[in-house]
Amino acid sequence: MAKYDVVVIGSGPAGYHAAIRAAQLGFSTACIEGDKNKADKPSFGGTCLNVGCIPSKALLDTSYKYHEAKEGFAAHGITAKGVEIDVPAMIKRKDQVVAQLTGGIGGLFKANGVTAIEGVGKLLAGKKVEVTKADGSVETLEAENVVIAAGSQPVDIPPAPVDQNLIVDSTGALDFDSVPKRLGVIGAGVIGLELGSVWSRLGSEVVVIEALPDFLPMVDKQIGKEAAKVFKKQGLDIRLGCRVTGSKTTKTKVTITYNDGENDVEETFDKVIVAVGRKPRSTNLLSEDCGVNLDERGFIFVDDHCATDVSGVYAVGDIVRGPMLAHKGMEEGVMVAERIAGQKPSVNYDLVPSVIYTHPEVAWVGQNEEQLKSERIPYEVGVFPFVASGRALAANDSGGMVKIIAHAETDRVLGCHIIGASAADLLQEVAIAMEFGASSEDIGMIMFGHPTLSEGVKEAALALRGHAIHIPNRKKR
Repeated sequence: MAKYDVVVIGSGPAGYHAAIRAAQLGFSTACIEGDKNKADKPSFGGTCLNVGCIPSKALLDTSYKYHEAKEGFAAHGITAKGVEIDVPAMIKRKDQVVAQLTGGIGGLFKANGVTAIEGVGKLLAGKKVEVTKADGSVETLEAENVVIAAGSQPVDIPPAPVDQNLIVDSTGALDFDSVPKRLGVIGAGVIGLELGSVWSRLGSEVVVIEALPDFLPMVDKQIGKEAAKVFKKQGLDIRLGCRVTGSKTTKTKVTITYNDGENDVEETFDKVIVAVGRKPRSTNLLSEDCGVNLDERGFIFVDDHCATDVSGVYAVGDIVRGPMLAHKGMEEGVMVAERIAGQKPSVNYDLVPSVIYTHPEVAWVGQNEEQLKSERIPYEVGVFPFVASGRALAANDSGGMVKIIAHAETDRVLGCHIIGASAADLLQEVAIAMEFGASSEDIGMIMFGHPTLSEGVKEAALALRGHAIHIPNRKKR
């Protein structure tokens, strides 16, 4: 029986970060991965690299370049005639990007001395890990420490069962061989909006069906309203408060039935994407006597430092509580490896950045106005619209705004919310400042390059105190 200091189940962002960091710290480390790619070879990187963050961004970027060539170049005096999209070529490029990055993880494993093991891992009692190979053979590993990073999978809904042909999940939506004339998207969350915007830019008539009555309820309300306005202007038909009740398929069409709160409505589509969220991949992951416990939703129960109820067994990433975000899992993986080594790092769960990679991007970190109101925390707000940014105007990309919220008494920054070009990258500036307890005055005193989009961050911070230069300041209460 092979024995390791650390055995990691799963090679997604949380898992491969844990494995590489553990190896860097001198531990003998193995990482188990059971997923395979289109070529039936082991595929490292989990959902993010294979069927999530990376391939979706490849399609988002391609579709936006196509949209710009067709619709945006004229504003710059550029004439582009006969612009067409080659969908198979777009999908091939996406697959090449995925192959390069997943292969890169294999290279990083070798460079750091991590043993990659093919198969499906299952935790047994006594910190033993059973590995079932593709041929059905079984191997058992023994470990001083186990890190469970099994990830998540798309949620299915009975009224619209996925067949990966006409009704697809977020994985199937990455592999269309042509542009659907009419596309239905069930779910107006991050995944639904990103995938819907890809195919909308390429020419699909997109209808987004959302059961909740509010659009992006997790987003600051002002930013959410702006996002809804922008996406509708782009052509996304977003229908809120609509609960899907059934579906019928023919050889080429899908008919979805939903209730809009008053009536049953039928809509027919060429393809339908089910994007109603993700659930932990915890089925057949744990033996009954392993000692690790699940909560009522199937997440592994852990403490603030990702330790389970069994000493020496940890769980990280989508399989545990908190937002299902790759970067959150990455930080947890590193934290756990370092805690195994006797160090005392922690993850600051109050400052987990969130991003919707549409165009414009939507990004936020910290608290929003609605949360602060509910907690009765006094606050002030500074907003800077990109229409007042010289760099944004020069790029013909001036939609959106930067919004910074700070404590009314201490001026400490409590949240930042951005909709606009490069929102994700701009947000990180504020996340760093918040990690160090910065005030809005601190940000406003920093010299920013000119002309840049990031000046919007400085101006929003100045606006909070009524000191903005490039917009009229609101009168202080």
